[in-house]
Amino acid sequence: MACFFRRSIAAKSGALFVLVLPVCQSSLNLVLLRQTADFRLSINTLRANGILPSSGDIQLQTENLASQLKQDSVLEDISAGRGAIHFKVNRKLLVQKILEPFGKDDERFSLNSELFNTLKRGTTLVEYSSPNIAKKFHAGHLRSTIIGNFIANLKQSLGHKVIRMNYLGDWGMQFGLLGAGFGQFGCQEKLKQNPLQHLFEVRWHCHDGLSMFGIFALQVYVQVNKEAEHNEDINQAARDFFKQLEQRESEAVSLWQQFREITVDEYQRVYKRLGVHFDIYSGESFHQDQAQEVVQQLQSRGLLKTSEKGTGVVDLSPAADMSKVYTVLRNDGTTLYITRDLAAAIDRTEKYQFDEMIYVTDKGQHKKHLNTTHVPFGLVRGMKTRSGEVVFLEDVLDEARARMLHNMSQSKTTKEMDDPEDTAEKVGISALIVQDFKGPLLSDYTFDWDRMLQAQGDTGVFLQYTHARLCSLIRRNEGAEAAVFDPSLLLEQTSVSVLQHLLRYDEVLYQSAQDLQPKHLVNFLLKLSHLIASAHRELPVKGSSRDVAQARLRLFSGACSVLANGMRILGITPVNKM
Repeated sequence: MACFFRRSIAAKSGALFVLVLPVCQSSLNLVLLRQTADFRLSINTLRANGILPSSGDIQLQTENLASQLKQDSVLEDISAGRGAIHFKVNRKLLVQKILEPFGKDDERFSLNSELFNTLKRGTTLVEYSSPNIAKKFHAGHLRSTIIGNFIANLKQSLGHKVIRMNYLGDWGMQFGLLGAGFGQFGCQEKLKQNPLQHLFEVRWHCHDGLSMFGIFALQVYVQVNKEAEHNEDINQAARDFFKQLEQRESEAVSLWQQFREITVDEYQRVYKRLGVHFDIYSGESFHQDQAQEVVQQLQSRGLLKTSEKGTGVVDLSPAADMSKVYTVLRNDGTTLYITRDLAAAIDRTEKYQFDEMIYVTDKGQHKKHLNTTHVPFGLVRGMKTRSGEVVFLEDVLDEARARMLHNMSQSKTTKEMDDPEDTAEKVGISALIVQDFKGPLLSDYTFDWDRMLQAQGDTGVFLQYTHARLCSLIRRNEGAEAAVFDPSLLLEQTSVSVLQHLLRYDEVLYQSAQDLQPKHLVNFLLKLSHLIASAHRELPVKGSSRDVAQARLRLFSGACSVLANGMRILGITPVNKM
């Protein structure tokens, strides 16, 4: 939306230098919420591009250039600042340009901006969430799930064809461990009644050596692995079971398939609560045969070596001195994660013909493949429920819903609603998402229930409250909003501040698309919500004349659309009443 004004200013400025317009356009920055200006043109940027001499008094250059630029129907004021020229847009035109699109195609507001013409659109494959099967959904997978969902939503909104992939940890020695444990402690009847809880109990019973990944509830990862070193019978049983899997022995494969199907069904139920979906459920198991093909290719090219321990290794050291070795085969001939991961990368490149692949994992799991982008994230500290340390994501979702339901019941402003639990669930999840997204993804942060669920302040609850309040205002005045409104009735600074902020929406989405960080959009929506709160106080609809009410309703309706669209990109389902 800002592009219209940026193009007009660039044309005016560029005419003085016989410039290519994009040079001036890219030099123009929005000035946030200043009464004196909307855009600024940096003289330093013009110097750096060779448009102005790099020597001489920069302030004199600024004043000379400003004096040559004249007001017109788009710009009502042009002035010299410190090292920059300030432009103030005609206020009536600002109102018209921002609010005219609403009521026609609200969901596409700013998404058709020419700013996005520089983005390469194509097929984007996003790999995220990726939990290990045969385990309940651990809270630690929340970040990958919601970050990947945001990236997929953003890319799709900007016109990309998006493939959402969940690459499950559904193969490997942990299934040898689980299979051996189930043989000793498992019960098919319990598996049918409460599948993942029973598998969890199997792991619990076998904690003297069964879990390679550790048992989160027991918090004895180091101790378990130490004990496993001295429990050769269990380790051998695990290796035997996994070898049966790799050799496709029917009994082992049948039990593994049960584990996988049960887990995916359970995960889909949790994903539904989060508003997350996937186009493809893939996994390591899909590439077991291809992993063997990769091994054969390495062997045929003379790249596969045998180590002293009998494992298959590839030497990638520049001097071929075995200083940088990757193990791709165990000494019993079974594959490892890295082998299957390499096979998966080759397969999806050939199968999906994507233009870019983005995968979301914690910062300790950086995989380097051709034509991929890694979005790493930090750790969450202190995620606990009232009962103590969190193990499963559903514990967190249940706790968020319960706390939000309690807060809503205590609030005097809570409206009567058809399904309070559903509203509490949506608001609780939005609180989780906003707390996670406010800062840089790579940073660790401390989980705080009380701060996260505050109705005021920079929280997901505040976003939902703002949206619900706008929906309530629009419902109360249904039929009052007109297709045509008078822009001269929205020239108060409170209105202009909201409009100036909406002007930035396309730039915020563009910035988010560049670095794949949700913080830009979150902070934009939080600031918008604060501006809307001021507008509610200072621009009443009730008691105003018909024309004023219609103009203000258009402003509130436009802000509501942008807020809702932005929330959906973040992965938040807006509520209409709370």
